[in-house]
Amino acid sequence: MSPEGEWEPEAENWVRWARTPNHDAYWYYRESFFDLVVPPPGRRTIEIGCGEGRVARDLAARGHQVAAVDSSLTLVRYAREADAQSSYALADSAALPFYDREFDLAVAYNSLQVVADMPGTVREAARVLDHEGRFCICVSHPMADVGSFVGDQPDAPFAIRPSYFERRRVEDTVQRDGLTMTFRGWTYSLEDYAVAFKEAGLRMEAMREPWPSGAPPRYERWRRVPMFLIIRAVKS
Repeated sequence: MSPEGEWEPEAENWVRWARTPNHDAYWYYRESFFDLVVPPPGRRTIEIGCGEGRVARDLAARGHQVAAVDSSLTLVRYAREADAQSSYALADSAALPFYDREFDLAVAYNSLQVVADMPGTVREAARVLDHEGRFCICVSHPMADVGSFVGDQPDAPFAIRPSYFERRRVEDTVQRDGLTMTFRGWTYSLEDYAVAFKEAGLRMEAMREPWPSGAPPRYERWRRVPMFLIIRAVKS
């Protein structure tokens, strides 16, 4: 799940981070994504920004025929080594190496906020989707991006930054349980995503703000402020 070239230096850190069981939020939100917005397997599924491959592997385990792309060579290599069932390719998310209408499902899990060209990536997802194909995304919730908790307690206050509408560059280094990861990307408003979808010919048909499921106490505060936004759109 990396932007063009930028996550290559963090690739080894991301593999350790993502593959440590129950380490990050994915383990507590993935069922909501798959259960609430992802349709049953169809002809072919593309994952855009696959990182080390855990979402593609979960899609494959649910019966999807997956082709996945990422811009980090190291992450693509790790993804291939872990999953012989799916295909993985090095690619720019805004210039996918596929023909028009090759897929009936596209997935972008926490990648739209980190790719270099979010609207271009959405347009490419729409281009490779067949008529009535679905685009399912998870992104950092614009509400979560607008501020941060002051403290780790379940009732810690949430401090708002000066402007919700200002697009900001994000570069956060996080240390937890002996692992370190630097996350890079951008903040987007809900309108930014809605406009990108509309201009690409995609109509939103489902939107959810999931709660963490079976998570440790540190996630309790995220029942007051949404961490993620999940959306399913259809190509009209």
